[in-house]
Amino acid sequence: MSEDRDFGPQPLAALLEQWGLSHHDMVEVSPEQLTHKQVQRAAMGRKLTLKMKQKLARTLNFAIWGRFTNEERDAFEEYFPKHLFNYSKGYDAEARDINEDISQSLEDRKVRRDFLIELGKV
Repeated sequence: MSEDRDFGPQPLAALLEQWGLSHHDMVEVSPEQLTHKQVQRAAMGRKLTLKMKQKLARTLNFAIWGRFTNEERDAFEEYFPKHLFNYSKGYDAEARDINEDISQSLEDRKVRRDFLIELGKV
């Protein structure tokens, strides 16, 4: 693979681990038919189009959002491609995670059934 298309492990991979999410969790809640291969490529650093980076950011937000209680949702700030990919415009390697304080509370939770119904997944 050429150097200009492979950027190595991405912040997305660290965020998935931090939130206790698997590639399957991302695919399961994706409203945009995301595949396991797309998630794997994104996490491993394959250069993606802006549209695909946005799709992954939305899906990550859905995967996290669907595990929160209604009260917890107010504290969550959405992730954007600049938080997930080190080659995105606006990426800051020194920035800390915008949701660092609340991420530890979701590791053992599954996506809420009512959220899956809302997404048309059940």
